[in-house]
Amino acid sequence: MRPVSYSGIGLHSGEELSLTFQPAQPDTGVIFQRVDLPGKPEVPARIEWVTGTSQATSIGRGGAEVMITEHVLAAIYGLGVDNLLVELDSSEPPVGDGSPLVFAQLLQKAGIASQGVPRQYKEIASPVHLIENGVALFALPSDSLRISFLIEYEHPMLRSQFASFDIDPETFLTELAPARTYCFLDWAQELRRKNLVRGGSLENAIVVGPEGILNPTPLRFPNEFVRHKVVDLLGDLALLGEPLRAHILAVKSGHAKNISFVRKLRQEVAVKEAFDISEIERIMPHRYPILLVDKILELEKDRVVGIKNVTINEPFFEGHFPGHPIMPGVLIVEAMAQAGGFLLLHKVEDPEGKVVYITKIDKVKFRRPVKPGDQLRSELKMLKYKKGLCVMEGKAWVEDELVAEGEFTAVVVER
Repeated sequence: MRPVSYSGIGLHSGEELSLTFQPAQPDTGVIFQRVDLPGKPEVPARIEWVTGTSQATSIGRGGAEVMITEHVLAAIYGLGVDNLLVELDSSEPPVGDGSPLVFAQLLQKAGIASQGVPRQYKEIASPVHLIENGVALFALPSDSLRISFLIEYEHPMLRSQFASFDIDPETFLTELAPARTYCFLDWAQELRRKNLVRGGSLENAIVVGPEGILNPTPLRFPNEFVRHKVVDLLGDLALLGEPLRAHILAVKSGHAKNISFVRKLRQEVAVKEAFDISEIERIMPHRYPILLVDKILELEKDRVVGIKNVTINEPFFEGHFPGHPIMPGVLIVEAMAQAGGFLLLHKVEDPEGKVVYITKIDKVKFRRPVKPGDQLRSELKMLKYKKGLCVMEGKAWVEDELVAEGEFTAVVVER
């Protein structure tokens, strides 16, 4: 893609602001950059940097804040863009017409290109829910992203609306991107009294009064209100950092509950992460010659995959067995246990100050020898976890062949 810019009025400031989309390298993610501040600080579009959810979603880091992120993020997420630098010359992007359409069109103008790197998706294995004060959000397992939303108001001109969409670029552009933000007249008047929404007008929001819609132009969709709620939720879901595969059902939710739900999803979904040897040594107490994990290939909520590259230089091959070297079975079990220990330590506070003790090993079976040149892949799944005590099912593989398996009970103690 090429850099593209857009200028327009800021919703809160009422001043002329500009935004520029700049291409970014693979694995960068989406980053907002405040080019108006000294040092041009960056704020990653991730859930850990959320600073506010009043009327909109704000993020910030190191004194740099970006307000009203959801429309920009919805356009980026809805069009399937993973890596992007968003330059801003203010604390908010231009409001446009109150929808993400201008940002989606800007991305199309820039040209969205494949970077030759497979997309990494977040997935859920079982339902996740949040129910608080009449608001409900659910995430159900799915092979793609779908959002279903129900809104309900006690207002004579707007009672309830429902919409459900599979989220893909074509659907986003035609069915969701044009949907504008909205508010009730008394809400707008209250915000004006607080010296907010100074740039708000009937050109960038649908305003609903006691007698009906105040805008001179008609609605773009009969259910434009709920469609915009889908847009807002999509923008908040973008803060997970990677695309999500799930069916999201929302009832009467807004930014505050959306963000609470995204935080819960962050804890629950299968987040795949890789850790190199330096990160392993930071967490694990083991060292040569007993450290038997070279890399953590995947780390999820209740699952871990660890790699051990087996070479002829391993100290145990000197005596096991000379002329016929095979990896001792107890060390295959130890490699699985260490990978499981890494998983367990990531579930507790201050992991550097803790150590994992194996209290029981059960159901161990060895399927075939492990030899120099093999890459041992340990896969551990947590079956039970309570207050630092867990039961894990472990399997060790070489390529696609199962070489060992067993069940581990372990406990976390102070180091």
